[in-house]
Amino acid sequence: MDTLILNGQALTLAEIEAVALGGCRVEVAEDARGRVTESRSLIESILAAGETVYGVNTGFGKLADVRIPADKLAELQINLVRSHAGGVGEPLAEAEARAMLVLRANVLAKGFSGVRAELLELLVGLLNAGVHPVIPEKGSVGASGDLAPLAHLALVVVGEGEAFYRGERIVGGEALRRAGLKPLHLTAKEGLALLNGTQAMTAVGALATSRALRVVELCDLSGAMSLEALKGTPAAFDARIHKARPHAGQIASAAHLLRLMDGSEIRESHREHDSRVQDAYCLRCMPQVHGAVRGVLEHVAAVLETEAGSATDNPLVFPGESGTGGAVISGGNFHGAPLSYAFDYGALAMTDLAGITERRVDRLLNPDINEGLPAFLSTDPGLSSGFMIAQIVAAALINECQVLSHPSSTGSIPTDGGKEDHVSMGMTGAIKLRQIVEHAERILAIELMCAAQALEFRRPLKSSARIEEAHDAVRKVVPRLERDRVLAPDIEALAGAIRSGKLDGWRE
Repeated sequence: MDTLILNGQALTLAEIEAVALGGCRVEVAEDARGRVTESRSLIESILAAGETVYGVNTGFGKLADVRIPADKLAELQINLVRSHAGGVGEPLAEAEARAMLVLRANVLAKGFSGVRAELLELLVGLLNAGVHPVIPEKGSVGASGDLAPLAHLALVVVGEGEAFYRGERIVGGEALRRAGLKPLHLTAKEGLALLNGTQAMTAVGALATSRALRVVELCDLSGAMSLEALKGTPAAFDARIHKARPHAGQIASAAHLLRLMDGSEIRESHREHDSRVQDAYCLRCMPQVHGAVRGVLEHVAAVLETEAGSATDNPLVFPGESGTGGAVISGGNFHGAPLSYAFDYGALAMTDLAGITERRVDRLLNPDINEGLPAFLSTDPGLSSGFMIAQIVAAALINECQVLSHPSSTGSIPTDGGKEDHVSMGMTGAIKLRQIVEHAERILAIELMCAAQALEFRRPLKSSARIEEAHDAVRKVVPRLERDRVLAPDIEALAGAIRSGKLDGWRE
């Protein structure tokens, strides 16, 4: 994709990734400019008529009953941005900041926010010029949207705050100057339109979910490699079994596993003399577990894609509706509940996926159950510890995932003097999901490393063509463990290859 045209449409995870990670250019659709101009005209007419409208000429939240005089409206908006830029912690990754920018621009392009077209164009300009606001990741309760993160984004729009530009962290105004952009002086409604919304949690959650979808498909591959190395049977993947319980993800995963293992010499070598009727659950139940995780992530992706094309600020501007001249209506679309629940659901599923993956690692390494493979896949057990620590690391990561999978969506704490008395904690959920996915990538890397080593102990027999190709791809990243060495760089290198898509050739 060379250019993404924004008109307020639902955006796919692939489109968000193309902008956030691939540097895809962004443009605003002509019809979107017309809608934005029309909604802005309604705001201007309200101001000219002296009407009182929340967020246009009133205070915010608990202070909504305070009327602001006309000569103070611009000051009101800049005060809002500055006062709400209280985020703390590490900054979001530049890819996450880019995702926030494209999501916020797309929402404004729907024409329900009452901003000037210049504001929308500046957001697009930041993306295309590579100006990425420094946005601390902590401080949002997910209603009234992601106020603190979006305030830090808005600071750069007005020439304040900080931004990353060409690898350097500099003052926002200087970043704009170097990029040939000019800061915007906010007018009525525009500060609030930038701050109200769910774009921080959507950005972090969308990129994490894309990574999670990659992990679950690669877990079919790593699981098939482990099954082969352990001389297991693919009988449990028979399509008749899965048609009898027709969950789509389960059927897809079982079919994928069968395709991956088709033509294996290792399987044929023990088919006639295999005394086992059934394998352990971590092998036999891969379609049921991996497939269920697929279903969860598809649901999470659908929620995110809907949200990416949703108007989530407040109040919303409806120009010319029903021949009445339009309306500005206060509501609660900024509440992150749909996303927050989805993130908690995804976190639970990914934690369990990581858990079944770790169980396969243990079966590869444990000499009591690993079908004659050397203890811990060491070439000299006793003198060398092999991959012993790798399973311990996986166990530690699993424990952290278990803690992180505790739901944040049920943890509402009233804010803003009780005006915002029920909040979503969606940003917390998005950050937790991202952390769990990162741990799952490392645990998957550990299984791939161990399974590749185990397959080599079955030589001269080979697995299927697909699995042998995958084995070779792993070996391009990490070498065989001939004698004990530091494993930390190997784990991180392979996890990085998973994250970057270098192993995506094995996704179906």
